Amino acid sequence: MRLCVFNPEHDLCLAKGRWNYVPPRSAVDFARRDASLMQVLYPDAFCCSVYEVAERLSTFKFQISTVIAWGWDAVVKHELLKRGIAELLLPTDEEIDTIRELQHRSTVLPLQEDCRAVNSIEEMEALLHEREHWVMKAPWSGAGRGLRWVHGQLTAIDRDWLIKTVASQSCVIAEPRRDVAADVALEYMDGVFFGYSYFRTGSGVYKENIMFGDDEIVERFRDTSLQQTKARVEQWLGENVWPRYHGPLGVDLMVCEDGSVHVAEINFRHTMGMVAHEQLRVKN
Repeated sequence: MRLCVFNPEHDLCLAKGRWNYVPPRSAVDFARRDASLMQVLYPDAFCCSVYEVAERLSTFKFQISTVIAWGWDAVVKHELLKRGIAELLLPTDEEIDTIRELQHRSTVLPLQEDCRAVNSIEEMEALLHEREHWVMKAPWSGAGRGLRWVHGQLTAIDRDWLIKTVASQSCVIAEPRRDVAADVALEYMDGVFFGYSYFRTGSGVYKENIMFGDDEIVERFRDTSLQQTKARVEQWLGENVWPRYHGPLGVDLMVCEDGSVHVAEINFRHTMGMVAHEQLRVKN
């Protein structure tokens, strides 16, 4: 039997990087309540939150052959070991370190024209002389956390945040504000294209997926650079990611009003877009 662990707290745990980090109660409650999201992707598996593993497995006596997580980090590995899961079924510490390294936003900079890794207030102010509106992003962050919207100049809070983030995460990623018309993602599993997803965000926070199929998404954005961007992303993944990482991966794209398409981020984990894509496939 395959065990699937739903740990939506993954992005927070990855950002902290410590096995003994304690995620907020809200994230833990969400994991307990919505573990069925993993069931959509793995209908033949046993799915639960990491905090329910020992209790649920003692009720349903079966042999675990494989362990799958929403996303792998030091916290979920530690919690599974603590609950009696054999270490040979889990990724090594080196593999988890690789995931964390790849998830650092600086990794994807070669695909992000006009984005910069900033190491000081002076560097950020120089960028503000070139362009008025930017988004500063913490290299490890998720669910809309770790973002600051900068307009014209840095506030005292912006400066303090930048200094602290550089000290803890080595840099801040500065991304130009764009006229985004839509958000699309490229979804991959073990190096193979899984499909597209189309979703909504607000102030950098994921809101919901729009249930469009692949053909409809391709047709809807045929007058943009979506296909060219996909080809460029896949060449880069083939050269820089797939030799080091096997597993789920989502590439978030911003489709702008002028038809240009830009890479927003890469998530080295399962995504809500994958869940929506599979729900649509089953429904049809």
